[in-house]
Amino acid sequence: MMEIEQKIKEAASYIQQNCTYRPKVAVILGSGLGSYGDSLTDAKHFHYQDIPHFPISTVEGHAGKFVITEHVLCMQGRFHYYEGYDMESVTFPIRVMKQIGIEKLIVTNAAGGVNKAFECGDLMLITDHINMLGKNPLIGKNIDSFGLRFPDMSEAYSKDMIETAKQVAKKINLSLKEGIYMYFSGPSFETPAEVRAARILGADAVGMSTVPEVIIANHCGIKVLGISCVTNMAAGVVEQPLSHIEVMETTERVKTKFVELVKTLVEQYA
Repeated sequence: MMEIEQKIKEAASYIQQNCTYRPKVAVILGSGLGSYGDSLTDAKHFHYQDIPHFPISTVEGHAGKFVITEHVLCMQGRFHYYEGYDMESVTFPIRVMKQIGIEKLIVTNAAGGVNKAFECGDLMLITDHINMLGKNPLIGKNIDSFGLRFPDMSEAYSKDMIETAKQVAKKINLSLKEGIYMYFSGPSFETPAEVRAARILGADAVGMSTVPEVIIANHCGIKVLGISCVTNMAAGVVEQPLSHIEVMETTERVKTKFVELVKTLVEQYA
């Protein structure tokens, strides 16, 4: 069985051999947020099925490709534990990013609002996270060439990148929330009792992604900014059924301000 390091090198080599761009900033686009990738021009496109050892994204709203320009690598669609992938596969793209020279990562997601002061369509800067899955992508043999066995997570989300994001938001007249993101496995939405527990534990939003990627990014020295789009209020916060359709509808409504924010941030970080 091929070692993970060899798989990473082969995937990275394929991209580098077929693309002359060498960006330092990457963006992961969550459900329904792929419009930023669509806005990029003079870009090289890599469908996941063409990249050696890459999983395939199966979720609606995830295009399933890398879009690479001179200044940014954009990941249109991610991989989730609930799709049946193991943690190594879920986080594989992050290590490939590191291999090809990415230094800063903007990770986005669609999330359920737990904080009652939030509204659908709010964008929240993630200041920290809580991992409720009970699984860590670093379990198993450590890849010493990427990072330490016991990486520090006291600043999982870069304070400098958060401060820059606040300044950018002010400049473009965009109101940003801040809060803690709690990670559940999915694919079922959280129950009202789980949402109440999340609020008691200090969470402001809940979702089914992001945390494994952030752990691996920190492990290999990539600085991270996290942005949640509050696409729906979590179960029990409002008395109505939850659906992925609502997620897609909300991201469609906020895509203009989201794209402007991410575009300006990439310009600042590049």
